[in-house]
Amino acid sequence: MGYNLLKGKRGIIFGALNDMSIAWKVAEKAHEEGALITLSNTPVACRMGEVVELGKRLNAEIIPADATSVHDLENVFTKSMDVLGGKIDFVLHSIGMSLNVRKKRLYHDLDYNFLDKTLDISAISFHKMLQVAFKMDAVSEGGSVLALSYVAAQRTLYGYNDMADAKALLESIARSFGYIYGREKKVRVNTISQSPTVTTAGSGVKGIDGLIDFSDRMSPLGNASADDCANYCITLFSDLTKKVTMQNLFHDGGFSSVGMSQRAMSQYEKSFDCDCQD
Repeated sequence: MGYNLLKGKRGIIFGALNDMSIAWKVAEKAHEEGALITLSNTPVACRMGEVVELGKRLNAEIIPADATSVHDLENVFTKSMDVLGGKIDFVLHSIGMSLNVRKKRLYHDLDYNFLDKTLDISAISFHKMLQVAFKMDAVSEGGSVLALSYVAAQRTLYGYNDMADAKALLESIARSFGYIYGREKKVRVNTISQSPTVTTAGSGVKGIDGLIDFSDRMSPLGNASADDCANYCITLFSDLTKKVTMQNLFHDGGFSSVGMSQRAMSQYEKSFDCDCQD
């Protein structure tokens, strides 16, 4: 059941691929809450993926774009304002990819050409998106721009590889651009640090099942699901959070604030040899 939190608002969702993706869930929730939206993903994803069906179901136009291309991003904002009938009220950046992860290159043996692509796709694209929107004056006053992050931006988590560097840069961009966008145009810019979530992109991270299990044991509320994250995004797109900006907001069941949980300690103690002496 919707609450009409986004009634009359216009939004762009970048990154919806299939029903495993957080962006997909956000698009569904935004529609349910009364928003008009457009969807954008890479041309290949738009041709080959399931996003076409989502667009039909939500009556959302799909605008193919390479998020690392300023020209493509300008086209997305221009077409979205034309299709939706005005300035944009909210934007979701749900974009991330690492060839080092896909090719199983370890962090101490990175391919630097791959690293350049990781940073461009997963973080610098966010700056390009913000800069394009800012220069075009495409986002309405009081609007909200969100990007999805992960706690590996602050902490070392085995297997997350160069995506951790990308997330750290992503969060820095939100703070730096958030100050300018807020000062000049009263637009909010935030990141959400979500629990590890089973998505098409996330499934390529080495040890993702272990990360998911570990964080679930550590978190007093357990992991936040993709649906939970979508609900949180909606609140940050809404007028209920008009004074929240330049923040990295942890949405992880409490994981980021826990040192050692009872469940994790119990599991850890099972590995002790009960007959050994201190």
